[in-house]
Amino acid sequence: MTARKKSTPSARNYQAAITRRESLIPFNGELPIEERRAKGKALRSKVPREAHGKWSRSSNFPGAVKIVMAGNKGRVAEYIPLRLARMAASPFAFYRGAAAVMAYDLSATPKTGIEAVIDGDAHINNFGLYGTPQRDVIFDLNDFDEAVIGPWEWDLKRLTASVNVAARENGLNRRERDAAVRQCVSGYRANLNRLQTFGILETWYLHAYPGRENPLVKVDPKSRAIWAKSMAKAQQQTNDALLNKIAEKTAKGWRFRDDPPILTRVDAATRKSVEKALYNYALTLPRERQFMLSRYRIADVAHRIVGVGSVGNRAYLALLFGNGDNDPLFLQVKEAITPAAGRFVNRSKTDEFSHEGKRVVMGQRALQASTDVMLGWTQIGDKPYFVRQMKNMKGAIPVEWLSGRAFNFYVWACGAILARAHARSTDVAPLAGYCGNSSVLDDALADWAEAYGDQTVLDHAALVDAVKDNRAVQEMMGK
Repeated sequence: MTARKKSTPSARNYQAAITRRESLIPFNGELPIEERRAKGKALRSKVPREAHGKWSRSSNFPGAVKIVMAGNKGRVAEYIPLRLARMAASPFAFYRGAAAVMAYDLSATPKTGIEAVIDGDAHINNFGLYGTPQRDVIFDLNDFDEAVIGPWEWDLKRLTASVNVAARENGLNRRERDAAVRQCVSGYRANLNRLQTFGILETWYLHAYPGRENPLVKVDPKSRAIWAKSMAKAQQQTNDALLNKIAEKTAKGWRFRDDPPILTRVDAATRKSVEKALYNYALTLPRERQFMLSRYRIADVAHRIVGVGSVGNRAYLALLFGNGDNDPLFLQVKEAITPAAGRFVNRSKTDEFSHEGKRVVMGQRALQASTDVMLGWTQIGDKPYFVRQMKNMKGAIPVEWLSGRAFNFYVWACGAILARAHARSTDVAPLAGYCGNSSVLDDALADWAEAYGDQTVLDHAALVDAVKDNRAVQEMMGK
């Protein structure tokens, strides 16, 4: 009798990995594009495109303010008032910080069953400019704290509602708001139809260079001056430029300047914990980048508040130097919390979900055309973090200044970029087949965005009232 051949540990590990990540087995191949597109089109009988325009809040919705307050759990208590103040500033500021509110609402909306790596917080202020490793400035998604694998519709609905709410604050009337949302959706559809014919690797090579001829997103002539100014500003956002703004050289070496509450010094124990986390973070980088990072030394660490929704989460800034004082590097070490949509999706699909920092890194690498070479993840105590460059030629288009054709072009570009982001992790042919060539989906999401814009105004007003009544805030926070 022939003895059964024992599998080696490496073979067993590989097979276990295949079992865990069955949906990601390589080399599955693709059916002809016509068949894949037809499958997407057939989904319209299950979920008509018009159904996306209908929305009303679920009867078991716990309350927007209650969800916001629940999101304060685990944050640094002294910064919670600042978070609430920032969210209370305007309906759009509330919207930016209320991803958890919208995730709850989106979970009850129609879904086609097509999934992708989604941003989870794809509002129009989370698109912007940043530098590639080749030091070109490109336009893309630039925030991935909420990234998950989930329904593509959630990203597009988050984006279109943000267009509506921002348009309100820019003084656009209902007709103009609807037109802007339709432009956004048409940008998404147009790029899906274009990308379904592209080679898969070709899609991954695509970058949006606003300053070049024939880029993925060609800048509208009337918007060119705004984009050129924003690009010029982004090119100045470097480690060198930041150094003298927030740090100074002392007898003990370079130190951050205290600028409370935004930038504050940390105690010796915290600094030691962050430094240890950075050593562990380095191990998550490719080996060749570990060589690069080994030539830097840590000069100082501080706590730095960022964003609207992230206020109160732990975020540290480390100042490093390489080849002398003229070679600074700023690394942000940011706490990664459970994503807003996390409770509504299957988080067991890949091992990235075993660590929230790793999940953010996976999301960024999947969605962004060119990622930060310093991107990685780590742990401080029982809390996961991700690490990235603080200043990487980042810039933003001033959405609050845009109106008319310039606003419509910007939101069209955001829709087009979102389609390209989704195309990197899912087959866009079924998605293009579902969305189609007509304006049916555009019209439906214009209705959706208006209804959700109305709701956001009401939710913001409720938060303002709760903040004014501090007793109500304390009760909702369980104090």
